[in-house]
Amino acid sequence: MSAATSRTYGILAEFETPADVMHAAEQVRDAGYKKWDVHTPFPVHGMDQAMGLKNSVVGYFTFVGGATGLTLGMSMIWFMNKFDYAIVVGGKPLFSPLYAFPVSYELTILLGAFATLFGMFALNRLPRLHHPLLKHPRFRGATHDKFYIVIECVDSNYSGVETKALLEKAGGKHIEMVEE
Repeated sequence: MSAATSRTYGILAEFETPADVMHAAEQVRDAGYKKWDVHTPFPVHGMDQAMGLKNSVVGYFTFVGGATGLTLGMSMIWFMNKFDYAIVVGGKPLFSPLYAFPVSYELTILLGAFATLFGMFALNRLPRLHHPLLKHPRFRGATHDKFYIVIECVDSNYSGVETKALLEKAGGKHIEMVEE
């Protein structure tokens, strides 16, 4: 059983404690799986390291959006004061970064927030209106007191028998296939 049917999403294994799922996540990571996830009812400290996840790149989206907002704000005030409506008032300069700061600050926050939001949506492939796990009856425990590991069938290392054996060896209970 090396290939799954087109209707099969993945294999789901239930664990009782955070320590159990952490240990299992390390085993799945060490086995070389790439398309898998851990679902818990609350954040588990150290799970990122156990899964081998790197830092998110959303911060780069935020930085680019913020830098764009700052540049746009300063450029807009400079253009308006220097060329569009150049009026010397009380001998003050036509442009000063001090006077442009409030507008630039607000644009930095606004564009940084939008870049963060849209970058997160893009990286998470949202909006996704349906996910196969949400209709699986056992998965409802993920919001209460159960811990799950799901390995997707599209993973290059996936093999029905070997993947199930790995999850059993890691201490998984109620190992079931999840249908699309």
